[in-house]
Amino acid sequence: IKAGELKLRAISFSNNSCYLPPLRCPAIARFEPNDGRSECYLIHGGRTPNNELSSSLYMLSVDSRGCNRKVTLRCQEKELVGDIPSARYGHSLSVIHSRGKSACVLFGGRSYMPPSERTTENWNSVVDCPPQVFLIDLEFGCSTAHTLPELTDGQSFHVALAREDCVYFLGGHILSSDCRPPRLIRLHVELLLGSPVLTCSILQEGLAITSAIVAPFGHHESIIFGGFQSETQKRMECTYIGLDDVGVHMEPREAPEWTGEVTHSRTWFGGSLGKGSALIAIPSEGNPTPPDAYHFYLVGFQKEQVGEAPTCSQESTDFEDSAPLEDSEELYFGREPHELEYSSDGEGDTYNEDDEEDESQTGYWIKCCLSCQVDPNTWEPYYSTELSRPAMIFCSRGEGGHWVHAQCMELPESLLLRLS
Repeated sequence: IKAGELKLRAISFSNNSCYLPPLRCPAIARFEPNDGRSECYLIHGGRTPNNELSSSLYMLSVDSRGCNRKVTLRCQEKELVGDIPSARYGHSLSVIHSRGKSACVLFGGRSYMPPSERTTENWNSVVDCPPQVFLIDLEFGCSTAHTLPELTDGQSFHVALAREDCVYFLGGHILSSDCRPPRLIRLHVELLLGSPVLTCSILQEGLAITSAIVAPFGHHESIIFGGFQSETQKRMECTYIGLDDVGVHMEPREAPEWTGEVTHSRTWFGGSLGKGSALIAIPSEGNPTPPDAYHFYLVGFQKEQVGEAPTCSQESTDFEDSAPLEDSEELYFGREPHELEYSSDGEGDTYNEDDEEDESQTGYWIKCCLSCQVDPNTWEPYYSTELSRPAMIFCSRGEGGHWVHAQCMELPESLLLRLS
């Protein structure tokens, strides 16, 4: 984002990365290891484009940053053992720290009905996952399921906020009763030797909200906005939330003066950009669909002085030269101090579009064989996992090997996923 203009550029993955499928509504948590390793994101579950549910846990981190600000990511799948959470979406994933150790807390979500209960009529029907809490050891991949008497209903699309050894679950939707109770749940986890101890408390004041956006702007301080308070009504208010040793503090805050597009839109989504700012997207409406499929707004929260309430502002951004964006999660990787010289803020922007590879001659758009079927001018997705580029497979035949389009190999999609 620079000078009110928003651009999306493709990000490369390292050669040792696993395949990361496009996922809708996965659970995402930011993890900063204590052993000096770089920050990473943990991604679990989600829906794939062909409506399958994922049960995999991925670890996404920065592999390298080039001098021209190109970013290469590394994605690794973490193998889980023990009580493995079922495939789901709309759940939450949080990182807690206790007694010098770290673990992941997974809760909620929706999944398809059990195979024994699925019929032709309800084959794609979903249900709330059982109200179990899964504790995942990130070092060894051990997962344990815990049933707590205070948790009687499953819930989805709630907000999860973590501080040290506590996680707070706020809002959410209960599918079985089709309601959004104003719940606030406090989960305390002690990572004792032998087996962990989990205690749960139902607090009095909560929010009736689903699919909200959390914008952190201070030390365990956040603004919650966006989302929905009913099936057809967006939640336009902003709420301050602060976590400390005493507990959780919530206060209403004045919302920005939303534009007409924001106010009258039926849906919205977005994510945090870090440091008190967030990006929201409003789908364009009309028949036929306008060429600019989305309106984007940058929302900022900040404290003017110590002790004063955070102020809110919104700003429209242009969206040019980018592929269509679907509802997705935002991942923000912070920068080290020595990398600020490559920031896009100010005149020190060293990114040079001329450094981009000419993909008509290299990369995805090569003529991989004599009977190559991929034309960059007429190509359309052949597999459900393809978005804007064709899937490719590395063939070791010949000196040094070479890349071949999976479509040209007539590779079945099931085999492509297995090889990926």
